[in-house]
Amino acid sequence: MAEVDLVIKNGRIVTHLATYDGVGLAVKDGKFVAIAAEEELPSAREVLDAEGLYVLPGIMDCHVHFRQPGLEYKAEWRTESEAAVQGGVTFVCDMPNVRPPTESAEQVRVKQEIAEANSFVDFGIIGLMSQDNYDELLPMAEAGVIGYKVFMGETIGNLPAPDDGQLVDSLARAAEIGLRTGFHAENNQILQHNIRKLKAAGRTDPRAHRDSRPVVSEVESISRIAVFARYTGAKVHIFHLSSGDGADVIAQARAHGVDITAETGPHYLLLDDADYDRVYNHLRMNPPVRGGEHRERLYRALRAGVVQMIATDHSPHTEEEKAPRNVWEAISGFVGVEIAPRLMLSEFVNTGKLTLNEFVALTSWNPARIWQVYPQKGQIAVGADADLTFVDLEQRWEIDRFRLHSKNKVTPFHGWKGKGLPVWTMVRGQLVVRDGRLVGERRGRLVRPVRQPTCAPAAG
Repeated sequence: MAEVDLVIKNGRIVTHLATYDGVGLAVKDGKFVAIAAEEELPSAREVLDAEGLYVLPGIMDCHVHFRQPGLEYKAEWRTESEAAVQGGVTFVCDMPNVRPPTESAEQVRVKQEIAEANSFVDFGIIGLMSQDNYDELLPMAEAGVIGYKVFMGETIGNLPAPDDGQLVDSLARAAEIGLRTGFHAENNQILQHNIRKLKAAGRTDPRAHRDSRPVVSEVESISRIAVFARYTGAKVHIFHLSSGDGADVIAQARAHGVDITAETGPHYLLLDDADYDRVYNHLRMNPPVRGGEHRERLYRALRAGVVQMIATDHSPHTEEEKAPRNVWEAISGFVGVEIAPRLMLSEFVNTGKLTLNEFVALTSWNPARIWQVYPQKGQIAVGADADLTFVDLEQRWEIDRFRLHSKNKVTPFHGWKGKGLPVWTMVRGQLVVRDGRLVGERRGRLVRPVRQPTCAPAAG
């Protein structure tokens, strides 16, 4: 083989199936061109010594809000993509609730142009599925969206869900197009009813927001989505699953042949009711952090494969938007893209709750297949993009939110300490971060999915 751009040696290569010693990687033109015993690797212009590090497929965070266009006072692609690579993340999926919303092919192209001029990470764009944009579903797909999103409950941006009739039609169209549709799964009527009751009762504490969004709100919404998917043949995904009951519904739907996938986030797995007293409205999130038995049940759902993905719902807001003591005046969401990998490595991998191989499945292999960017992303294989996250499982850390790289830095994990850290980040063969230093350039690109149309089942 002719000389390559880069050879990586002395690391421990980790896939979702196995861990390999004595194996190195060769990279040319941003892609893996050889995976071989180190003595068999070709000559290279540069050799990277990964001694003492685990070499993982690049971590993917398939649920972020980078806020451009229109909400730059909260975040920008430049700042949030730097936060991503500082955390070991090489690919993100950006959500459509910006201004104007990403609900047309034109707006997909606007976001792509902004992101490609500013992003350190590669990215997928998720388009909105709304009441009035049925005719834009195919043009958005042709413009390159990775999938669609429906907001079932009130959330940031106040983007109402389609009515059920329109939703069934749109899901059938998404099935024909061959893209997955993700859902913010909360029943809006239930939560609005509860908000009115709690306000009338004078509740303004942070738990009032949690109590306004009970488990039944999530369960009903997931159940309805599963029914619609079953009868349209649509591929569906549940964003930010917050309850064990919701996981049970997903497992039941999958047993009946529904192509339904799900993600959860570190905050649902690690935080509890007592954290409302510690960080107050910094913990406000949609759906809410429930704690208690739901933490353990979500962890078991991860181990069982019912939940296939870790994603953060990275949602930057200003200090002023998060600060009000009255929970109804505060806003939902907090940053997570920079700190989620270290939290999972410390609290799950280093404690033995997950193997490093299972971590790779949750953060690379599964996300790439669910959002249909495999085989380009999500694996260490010849021909795939050379995205890598280098991990030191022994390195200790403490989260100081004021030193995070997002434009706004509110997180309920301020002050957390742990062990296990992504230390180098590589995107398409370019080392972008090394030991906390930004050493690469903004070369992020839109990644187009491999569309996989499905046939709708016969009506019944």
